[in-house]
Amino acid sequence: MTDRTAQKARMRTLARAARRRVPGAERRAAAGVIATWAADIAALAGRGTVSCFSTFGDELDTQPLIMALARRGCRLALPVVVGRARPLVFRRWQPGDRMGTGHFGIREPLPSAHEAQPRVFLVPLLAFDRFGYRVGYGGGFYDRSLAMARAERRIAAIGLAFAIQQVGLVPRDRYDQPVDFVLTERGLTTCIGGARAAALSW
Repeated sequence: MTDRTAQKARMRTLARAARRRVPGAERRAAAGVIATWAADIAALAGRGTVSCFSTFGDELDTQPLIMALARRGCRLALPVVVGRARPLVFRRWQPGDRMGTGHFGIREPLPSAHEAQPRVFLVPLLAFDRFGYRVGYGGGFYDRSLAMARAERRIAAIGLAFAIQQVGLVPRDRYDQPVDFVLTERGLTTCIGGARAAALSW
């Protein structure tokens, strides 16, 4: 195990513990605040697709935001894990569509759902820094997916988290892909280096 791998593992442990300590009332309030940004996210996406994610465990509840985006007529997609060390596949989905259960027990669209190429990615994380670098769950799925998407088109990546999940500096590997913005209960932060999304500015 390299030093960075060990540092990331420790950061995951600490971040999970900090996230678990967020009280229920604060969780509900945070989900409500995040949902108020639906109009801005919809405007950022334009006619493109917004990739959302189903809340897993004690993550920030994304359901209010997803419903708000759907009410605005946004095209939505959800990620699907198709194999180890492979990018995610994003399949079209709207609230009410039938779903299956994928890796880690996470709900996901059925294989029959059409694939999408999102313009805006809502990204889960365990910890983040002001540069937009994040520690995820260790599979590298979003790093691969963002790298592939950025090589093909202009996109914007928005990390969703509680403010308590911010750290001083995330250990970086050459393959790590930063998010352009982070959205917490304190509002939206443009990450240093977020100019990559300038063509999709707010």
